[in-house]
Amino acid sequence: MRATVSAHVHFMIESVYKALETVAEWSVSFIGKRAETALFFLRYLIPALGLIVLLRCLISLFREDSRPERWGRLVLSGDVTIPLMHWENTIGRGRSCDIRVDVPTVSRSHGALIRDNRGGWTVYDLSSRTGIEVDHKKVDGSMPVRPGQVITVGGLDMVFLPMSEEEEREQAESRRYRYQPVSQGFTLFLLSMLQACFFLSFFLDPSQPADGRILLGFPCLAAVSWAAYLFTRSIRRRAFEAETLALLLTTAGFAVCATSAAYEMTRQILFLIAGVILYFCVGAVLRSLRLVKKLRIPAAAAGLALLLVNVVFSEAVLGAKNWLSIGGFSFQPSEFVKIVFIFVGAATLDRLFTKKNLFLFVGFAAMCVLALVLISDFGTGLVFFVTYLVIAFLRSGSIGTVFLSVGGAVSAGLLAISLKPYIASRFSGWRHAWDFPYDSGYQQVRAMSAAAGGGLFGLGAGRGWLETVVAANTDLVFGVVCEEEGLIFGLTMILAVILLGVYAFAYAGRARSSFTVICSVSAAAMLIFQMMLNVLGSMDILPFTGVTFPFVSRGGSSLIACWGILAFIKACDTRQNASFTVRVPGRRKRNAADVDEDVRIYVRGSEAEHD
Repeated sequence: MRATVSAHVHFMIESVYKALETVAEWSVSFIGKRAETALFFLRYLIPALGLIVLLRCLISLFREDSRPERWGRLVLSGDVTIPLMHWENTIGRGRSCDIRVDVPTVSRSHGALIRDNRGGWTVYDLSSRTGIEVDHKKVDGSMPVRPGQVITVGGLDMVFLPMSEEEEREQAESRRYRYQPVSQGFTLFLLSMLQACFFLSFFLDPSQPADGRILLGFPCLAAVSWAAYLFTRSIRRRAFEAETLALLLTTAGFAVCATSAAYEMTRQILFLIAGVILYFCVGAVLRSLRLVKKLRIPAAAAGLALLLVNVVFSEAVLGAKNWLSIGGFSFQPSEFVKIVFIFVGAATLDRLFTKKNLFLFVGFAAMCVLALVLISDFGTGLVFFVTYLVIAFLRSGSIGTVFLSVGGAVSAGLLAISLKPYIASRFSGWRHAWDFPYDSGYQQVRAMSAAAGGGLFGLGAGRGWLETVVAANTDLVFGVVCEEEGLIFGLTMILAVILLGVYAFAYAGRARSSFTVICSVSAAAMLIFQMMLNVLGSMDILPFTGVTFPFVSRGGSSLIACWGILAFIKACDTRQNASFTVRVPGRRKRNAADVDEDVRIYVRGSEAEHD
């Protein structure tokens, strides 16, 4: 029965393909020479639309005057108020502390005041010298704190006051955008126009046979784009800039796939759908720090197990054992472990200062990189290592830790070069690609020639020759994009990845938790560094490592993983009703007037005692 249904579905899909091919052939013969004129204008329209979409996303991200969130306050005697700007707030004498108390009896990192998803607050003692008290009861590790209670740090008393229900409503209203925002729907419409231009480029081109898989691929891409947008609108989230940038890059990837591997277009659509679903699933997990803490250890175990299976059972392909086949389906485990690596590496504030927790992550990172070395996937190993450096610095704030890690990595790299001769040959050919055009510089020379031949506006979609070179649609994808769509469009793809990084860095300072900050910044650093290795490696500016261009390079593992990583970047956006990964805080029933009365009683009592 199942085989009969599968046969019917396959027959229907093939029928659609044939119908589209027939319509395309008839249209080209009917239009005649006008098809070439249309293709001429499409060459200039594609980079223009790509650049406009990029600029609209840039303007939308930084046009809003979004005020930072406030979740409560600490009141000292004399009506001195310290606002609580995050869900996780460090208390101490250090300059980087959220609640800075410049008193000699207070440690540099004295404690932490943390809010959970349900609105409850807990104070933590970070192994301080003088300890923390709540209503004159010493805190042993951690203790819940309620509105109106007195927190004593280094002998200094502070009344804790979370936001009341009325204050939360006022804050939400005041944080609404002051200026008319850039329409996300119209930006997506322009992106759909870009996707239509690619469709017409392949539809009207008389120099290549019509392929129904290509002609169906771009309408499906547009349908998935609008489905994702309508879903975010249905849950009352209005920001769609990060998703639009990812879809812009994915559109370029579909064009590359149509050029070099049209037979993969159907699978590429399925990979995109899987990636978007994973994006929303990861985002849903990030909404709850409680769930994050529960899943961290199982996720780490699953990631290491996947890499172990890869080391033991995979077979070498072009010198690397980075592919794993299960039931006829091949994928790269390291791509999915990237998501786990960021998820496990980020720490909530109550664990951020625990050395044991940091050492466990260092061990996890070392095992991941070692597994990648054993399967000879050194490019991905380098991406993991740079991401580790970012996470280690964000967690410890120590430059010494970073230098120590770099020193160890350099020693390990020299050992790997001595044990793996083909790696040494890549380094020997670096910056000398033109000296070895038929040997170590074969791919780079052709990528640079094709990119230069495309000029500013390219030869036209599907009209390049670089796609005939080995790994052109993965390792040399920047050259393919520049050859067919032009240097302007290629630079637009680079700027789109960089803008995702700027998006993360700009909003990370307003994020609610340290976990979100580390997740978003490390995810952005991973995508940017991976893009740099791909682009600069293919242009012989950096050693050729063979890593993929995020969202653009053909391949299901890379595309799905990049969409999962995007959820980490999205989690840092705390603009009002912007990100679906940010949960709307629960309402507390306590009356604001009662809390304010507690403050007045405490302040009057402190003043009387002082007098």
